[in-house]
Amino acid sequence: MVKVIDIGRVVVKVLGREAGRKAVVVDVVDENYVLITGPKTLTGVKRRRVNINHIEPTDKKVEIKRGASDEEVIKAVEAAGLVEYMRERVKPKMLGLTKAEVK
Repeated sequence: MVKVIDIGRVVVKVLGREAGRKAVVVDVVDENYVLITGPKTLTGVKRRRVNINHIEPTDKKVEIKRGASDEEVIKAVEAAGLVEYMRERVKPKMLGLTKAEVK
């Protein structure tokens, strides 16, 4: 299955201490890594580079430019009416994958 990971896509972290929290893709580093941000004040996810195997894309997307600041991301989330959606924590689904298969 091909993951649709593009700038502005809302994703859910599925591994790590921030698992279950939502974030927004700010930049695509390469075919394996993306830069995401919650922002931390909104969802608790710090801006960081993550492996695409550690995130799961949702059907939601916000309009931001590449490399947008946390303030710009917050404004875009508010404009899209997704503030409460972003704050909700979810139980991450790995689509049948185990931790060993992700590594």
